[in-house]
Amino acid sequence: MVPTFQDGQYLIVDELSYRLGDPKRDDVVVFRYPNDQTKFFIKRIIGLPGESIEINGNTITITNKEHPDGFNLEQPFVKNLGDNIIPKTQLSDNEYFVMGDNRPSSSDSRYWGTVPKKLLIGKAFLRLLPISEIDILPGSFVQPE
Repeated sequence: MVPTFQDGQYLIVDELSYRLGDPKRDDVVVFRYPNDQTKFFIKRIIGLPGESIEINGNTITITNKEHPDGFNLEQPFVKNLGDNIIPKTQLSDNEYFVMGDNRPSSSDSRYWGTVPKKLLIGKAFLRLLPISEIDILPGSFVQPE
């Protein structure tokens, strides 16, 4: 998740919000890695249940009920761009497509698939360490409407 997060940072994770509501696009989430649930990952939600995702170079196109012709995702938080071609992936109910902010070096849904909602632990709520980078809702970004 470089540059958004660095190794050794201490985070408080909100484990309650997703029990009361659904994750949103661009939330930074902690979850159990689907291929080894003893490991925890932190990534950004890109695709939501019921959507389809297509990646061509650095362009991510999302198709959903509100945008049947699709829209390109804005990603100002990504500083290290990737160059992937991922054919259209359809998400089923309760599946999320996640990606790291350091695209060339991120192990994410492009390589090992989607994350079921039941594996989401929570949302990054507070960065406590290092003290110089204390932040509420670190990595937050709201897509323009």
